[in-house]
Amino acid sequence: MNATDMQEHRLSWLGPTLVPGLVALVLLFAGGVYLDRQNSVLNEERARASVMAEMSLVRAKLEGNINGNIQLVRGLVSVISTEPNMTQGRFAALVSILFEEKSQLRSVAAAPDLVVAMTYPLAGNERAIGLDYRKNEAQREAVLRARDTNKLVLAGPVDLVQGGRGFVGRFPVHADTPAGRAFWGVVSAVVDVDRLYADSGLTDNNLGIEISIAGRDGVADEGTRFFGPDLSNDNPVTAQVVLPSGYWEIAAIPKGGWSTAHGGSWLMRALMVLAGALILLPIGITGRLLGERQQHYRELKTRESALESLSRRLGLALDVSKVGVWEMDLATGQETWDDRTNEVYGLPADGGPRSHEHWRRAVHPDGQASAEDNFRRMIRTGRYESTYRVLLGDGTLRHVRSVAALYREPGIPDRVVGVNWDITADVVLNEDLRRATQLTEARNHELELARVRIEHNALHDSLTGLPNRRYLDEMLRRHAATGFGDSGSMALLHIDLDRFKQINDTMGHAAGDAMLVHASAVLRDNCSNDDFVARIGGDEFVVLTKASAGDIYLGELAERIVEQMRLPVTYEGHECRFGVSIGIAAERTAPLDAKRLLINADIALYRAKGRGRNRYEFFSEALQAEVVKTKRVADEILNGLERNEFVAWFQPQFDAHTLDVVGVEALARWQHPTEGIKAPDAFMPIAEELNVVATVDRLILEQSLAALARWDAIGLGVPRVSVNVSLRRLNDEDLIDGLKQLSIEPGRLSFELVESIYLDEGDAVVGWNIDQIKELGIDVEIDDFGTGYASIVSLQKLRPTRLKIDRQLVSPIVVDQGQRRLLASIVDIGKSMGIEVVAEGVETMEHAAILRDLGCDILQGYAFSRPLAAADFEAFLKAQAWRQAS
Repeated sequence: MNATDMQEHRLSWLGPTLVPGLVALVLLFAGGVYLDRQNSVLNEERARASVMAEMSLVRAKLEGNINGNIQLVRGLVSVISTEPNMTQGRFAALVSILFEEKSQLRSVAAAPDLVVAMTYPLAGNERAIGLDYRKNEAQREAVLRARDTNKLVLAGPVDLVQGGRGFVGRFPVHADTPAGRAFWGVVSAVVDVDRLYADSGLTDNNLGIEISIAGRDGVADEGTRFFGPDLSNDNPVTAQVVLPSGYWEIAAIPKGGWSTAHGGSWLMRALMVLAGALILLPIGITGRLLGERQQHYRELKTRESALESLSRRLGLALDVSKVGVWEMDLATGQETWDDRTNEVYGLPADGGPRSHEHWRRAVHPDGQASAEDNFRRMIRTGRYESTYRVLLGDGTLRHVRSVAALYREPGIPDRVVGVNWDITADVVLNEDLRRATQLTEARNHELELARVRIEHNALHDSLTGLPNRRYLDEMLRRHAATGFGDSGSMALLHIDLDRFKQINDTMGHAAGDAMLVHASAVLRDNCSNDDFVARIGGDEFVVLTKASAGDIYLGELAERIVEQMRLPVTYEGHECRFGVSIGIAAERTAPLDAKRLLINADIALYRAKGRGRNRYEFFSEALQAEVVKTKRVADEILNGLERNEFVAWFQPQFDAHTLDVVGVEALARWQHPTEGIKAPDAFMPIAEELNVVATVDRLILEQSLAALARWDAIGLGVPRVSVNVSLRRLNDEDLIDGLKQLSIEPGRLSFELVESIYLDEGDAVVGWNIDQIKELGIDVEIDDFGTGYASIVSLQKLRPTRLKIDRQLVSPIVVDQGQRRLLASIVDIGKSMGIEVVAEGVETMEHAAILRDLGCDILQGYAFSRPLAAADFEAFLKAQAWRQAS
């Protein structure tokens, strides 16, 4: 066969096979293109599903971590609302418990009135203390939004004052006050950015996707990206991270991009090319097709098995969660309910047809219109979510939660697919919790009211309602730095009621209480609303005011109080009168010494009482100097008593006719170690305040008796010695026992008593002691007669041995005839009652002659001798110098 024949034979062989082969190749190419496209779509869908799975896990972790942190802090917010005055220590103790839980909290701060006052941990966050959110541009908007909306505001990430960045949750806090529930401040919880990212898996190196997060939280701009690269142009898979306020949008693509999802397409294309190459090999093509058919069959069986397993798991999940599934055809209104949905609505699980009317009839009549409106309104947005009540045929009431979404597919009527579940138990539990919360809040409110009452009672006087001494001390401490009313000055009026004790003793404590209430009302009426008025003792009050108005204002205020306190007060038909003494002290230079202010006002009050009461006195430097001197003298008197510095001096007494020494008066002198001899005027008033006059009297008595015994021993023959006795010593119930131990010879000792002791209604103890003194043979004399209050009746009751006419009556008789006649009358009274008359203050011999002629029995004065020390007195008696002078 030649070449031409061979070529024809080849064409004849190819003719019947080429066309079918070409057709097969064309079909294979078209099928390959279609399969390549379908494979690409399938690979991309698998890749997007994989990305979505990984991204959903990250999103779930983010939501869980953020909500976990928020729930931890919400408990702290509840505690602060019940303890608005929480200290840093208490705050740290509570927050430290939160940090023991697994969380991403970096720090927690409390800002009463929007100023950070407490934080935990304190170390590293010191710069946050004192931060005023209203002045911080970066954080002010979030804080004010939390305050104004009364809702949690989560912002971030933000730059922190203490360094670093974090997400900050602002929790508004309200607390109970006496005026009701009011805004207290905010609690700021800082979530550490790095820990949140790490715990949520965002920084995991094994993560197979790239993620970006854009913030749509409480304050951020729409779509502000704060994590990851910009993926907006890479067709990312997106989802929402739901936050307590706002939400984040999370986007993700595979690492390396979507191109990695199409890596298997080239293999498919190579296979198709290979299949095309083998299309002319029928056996190979047939075998390959059969092999592929069997492989596809196995894959189909595997997928069917996986789908069946997934359906079983889904059914088990629905059964365990007791969630019912329903579907509604919007075009026909027909619905499909599963068995659980039928059970929820009280219908038989018979698979029968259901419609929207079945659902509407099951809803409680009171909520049918609202539930229907919610469904129609919300389903238009593509998502329906509602809670309503269902009333079953047997009267059982259920609470049902329903969530659904609109499902659309081309060529198919719109459908709504949703789930229902019975939340009755949750509603009942929440109601129980709400009632428990209300009960707790009511009890907390009662406890707060009780605390306020206790605190008020602890700081106020129960009788007058005025602040007490504790409250005064707190006010003084509070205003020590800036002055009262931030004036830089402070004045204190120390007020003491005069004659209050007499009213209390004569009319009873009820009358005294009425006077105290009246006094408190007078003080309130005369003081301004800004002044602080307190009762600090039985009948003592204090007014705290500003000193910036000057002493004239303070004096006018004190004068008004004194004048109104003088007015009579009627109590049960009786007219009561009392007055006040006021001491005023002021300080005008901050910081103020509150303790010194109290002391100075007390000193001024003492001066007001000493000058006659019913008046006011200002504290001054001169008064302070006098007080210092008085204190020094008082200390020296006490030391002098310990060192026996008080000694008896003696002034002789003479018979008016013979000028013989008939007695001697013992006078107290203070032998001061540096200032020499001091007369009683220099120390006796202070000794009376110290209550040591009786001690001085006793020392002089003992020294006088010792001197009298000595004089007897050396033959000076002094008949008697007279000593002064104070009223306090006469009130001593042990006086008589002490005198009995001294073995006093009758007639040798005389007690001189000041005239004011012998009022008509004397003290019972004093009267008894005087009678016992007489029985011991001790004479009784009335000293300074004519200057006090003794009456003729008093003289008759007392029956003294002698009375001494005061020097004030004796001095004028040389030139005043009327004074002579008065003196003669006193002498006649004494003579008529058998009482010897002693004249004091005999300055000249002319006085002595007149007094002798008037009938005085005994003379005493400088005309004969001044008071002398014991040694000098003995020398005087021996020299008989007075006889030459006369």
